[in-house]
Amino acid sequence: MSRKVALITGASAGLGEQFAHRFAREQVDVILVARGASRLEALAAKLEQEHGVKAHVLPADLSRPEAPEQVFAQVKERGLAVDFLVNNAGFGSSGPFLDQDLAREAEMVEVNCTALLKLTHLFARDMRTRGFGRVLNIASTAGFQPGPYMATYYATKAFVVSLSEAVSHELKGTGVSVSCHCPGATHTEFAARAGNDKSRLFQRSGVARAPEVVDHAYRVMMRGEVLAIHGLLNALATFMVRFSPRAAVRYVAAGLNQKG
Repeated sequence: MSRKVALITGASAGLGEQFAHRFAREQVDVILVARGASRLEALAAKLEQEHGVKAHVLPADLSRPEAPEQVFAQVKERGLAVDFLVNNAGFGSSGPFLDQDLAREAEMVEVNCTALLKLTHLFARDMRTRGFGRVLNIASTAGFQPGPYMATYYATKAFVVSLSEAVSHELKGTGVSVSCHCPGATHTEFAARAGNDKSRLFQRSGVARAPEVVDHAYRVMMRGEVLAIHGLLNALATFMVRFSPRAAVRYVAAGLNQKG
């Protein structure tokens, strides 16, 4: 019998790489999507050697509008059916919005929002036809409030939360689930690339480790939960946002996003 297949975006590092290992340990074949072909090839070889699964490499730059459709077409050309879709690719930036490079901010929306939307639409339609599938969208606790000094990133994650919840509701009874997982600050390459690794948020104790975040997200997806926040303190903070004055929420977020 053929094994199930998981497609993971942003698979070359951080949470994406950990997701690839997590699925491979469960004897699920993987399709690895990211820009860096060499890192994907090295990861694929490691997964196949250590776990005996098949690891397919699909280099793609999801900041390009045509990339999601090209990924979908290549999956079809290889005769593969995706059972698990992990929309993990994403990046951030740090600093005042008007001081950021406009093209880069627009690329962030393309990767964090548009590519996720397109891939979910393309692959979940096939899942619905087959009567089974799991979609896991990686958002963030950032998606529950505005984030001064990371304005675009916070806004993109709010989009992911909202879209995921809505589509999940629409797919009730189809055998397809959409789960939105919201980690807080996590030790990966993301913070350094976003420029906020020296922020107060990342200087606090309790920053999560990538493997524990991925393990939690994996279990959330397999149970078909709609929305989950990693970590008790993160869940409590997100809950409190709902009852706090918006001005106070903005002030706290701004403080956390500035250098400590």
